[in-house]
Amino acid sequence: MRRATVTPASTTEPAAGARTLPHPARDDIRIETVLHALSDPVRLSVVRELAAAEDELTCSCFDLPVTKSTTTHHFRVLRESGIVRQTYRGTAKMNGLRRDDLDALFPGLLDRVLEAAARQAARLGER
Repeated sequence: MRRATVTPASTTEPAAGARTLPHPARDDIRIETVLHALSDPVRLSVVRELAAAEDELTCSCFDLPVTKSTTTHHFRVLRESGIVRQTYRGTAKMNGLRRDDLDALFPGLLDRVLEAAARQAARLGER
């Protein structure tokens, strides 16, 4: 399988000593990678929370039923698939949905997945 090329989170130069994380460029985001990332219940819950927040959230805002190292793995999968953008603000790692990129590449996909996830949660009595 072809691996996506990654680019820095921003086109502006980071401050001296600032940490940056690799993200796929919009044109390198692939549908199968996005669908794989969204197929995990923990990652889907992160995406649902980010969509509901409509703003960036720190990793510590999420109450996930997994260990810290597993949480890190899930956020990395979401970042490398092109679903979220992670940036450092001081010591906090901020997470935001790449909604514009996803909507441009796959119109309606994110909205349909979020709607289906909400219907499933209601059906199963989850939040």
